Amino acid sequence: MPIVSFVYSFRVPLPASADRAFRWATDYTPEDLSLMGEKGRRSITRVTRDTLVLTDTVRDAGRTVRKTRLVRLLPKRRMWTNTHLSGPRRHSQFLYEIVPLGPRACRLEFTGLQIERAPRALGPRELARRAREVAREDRATWIRLAKALRADLG
Repeated sequence: MPIVSFVYSFRVPLPASADRAFRWATDYTPEDLSLMGEKGRRSITRVTRDTLVLTDTVRDAGRTVRKTRLVRLLPKRRMWTNTHLSGPRRHSQFLYEIVPLGPRACRLEFTGLQIERAPRALGPRELARRAREVAREDRATWIRLAKALRADLG
């Protein structure tokens, strides 16, 4: 199977100050998977003050999948990276940035480089279609997370 890659991005408004949203989004817990609408287990290993390893075990298409990711926090910039070390998207890398919009509002700006196996080599149109699909799926996850953030704020 060939390996393909594509870049995609999206934005999602968040109902909190940028600092609060950043702290909430990067306060990793084992319950995060359920907030994202997934079933599984998450373990979190803090490597340094600003570097973590997340290991998720989830069900995907009827089989158990284990994903290990390296997360680097950049709090002064309200940014973080997420690099897949293992799993079906190995070597994919994602950049998250929280942009302030006012005292009680901000938005997530996301850019992803997804690397995945494909049944065959994909042309530019097919890669663009795949990028749109993945962006729609990931954006939907962040819309669910924005609702959870709103609920946590009371």
